[in-house]
Parts: sequence; C-alpha cells; structure tokens
Amino acid sequence: MTLLLIITKNVRFFRKKRLYCRTFFRKIFFMKVKFEIEYPLRTTESVLFKRFSTASGLAEWFADNVKQDADIFTFVWERSEQKAIQVENDKQQKVSYRWLDADREDEFFSFFLNTDEITNSLALIITDFAEEDEVDETIELWDKQISVLKRKLGI
Repeated sequence: MTLLLIITKNVRFFRKKRLYCRTFFRKIFFMKVKFEIEYPLRTTESVLFKRFSTASGLAEWFADNVKQDADIFTFVWERSEQKAIQVENDKQQKVSYRWLDADREDEFFSFFLNTDEITNSLALIITDFAEEDEVDETIELWDKQISVLKRKLGI
C-alpha cells in the first residue's frame, strides 16, 4: 500500500512538472507578437462602441453568444467557449479584453475608435497578439469578423 502511494505521488509530481515545462517552453519559444489592423468605417462612434463593449453588441458579430458577469465575458462559438476579462473601457473610444487562459498577462485584444480631426472619418483600430507564423491567419479572421460587423450595421 505504501509503495502504491509513493508511485501515485510521483506520477502526479511528474505530470505537474511536464505541464510546467511545456508551459514554460511555450512562453519562451512561442512568444506572441503584437499587431494592429485599421478598418475605416462609415458610422458613428456611439453605434460602434456598443458593438465592442457590451455582451449583446459582441454577440451580433464577434461570437455566436456572449454572456457577461461583471467584467467577465464568456464568448461561445458552436460548442466551445472562452472567457475574457474587460480590462479597459474608455467611454466611446477604447475597450480592451484579456483572455483568462492567456499565457501572459500583457496579451490582450482591443478596439480603439479614432476620428481624424481633418476629414472627420472614423477608423477602428484592432490590436491583437498571435504567434509569428499565425499573424496572417489571425488578420484574415479579423477581416471576416469585420465583414460581418459591417453587414450587421448596413455599411
């Protein structure tokens, strides 16, 4: 019985060590790079801001369903879900989220509304992180999501 207990403890220890090593390896060798994408949009800041800062607005174009509990947003796509915390909400200008299962705390995605003072045109600037070899795919995904947003807004 004692031998079984020792073996069980060792197995748990090595599983934890393996998980720790794998996570550490990913953090060092698969660091994500930050990138920004800009989309010019013909609408108002107030209409757009609701689509980025509220669960109902995000459910229109970003995910199949979005639930909100205080600052925690649960994004649902088909059978999977992912949680993020809203870390910044600068009224009518910027909203930032951080995935709760992110490897690093300085990784986030944000929506920033920028109005050009001269032309009065509105641009949405999205900041996100992806592994270096996945940046192009991630940008394509954002392009598709913004297409859905434009269609929902009628622009």
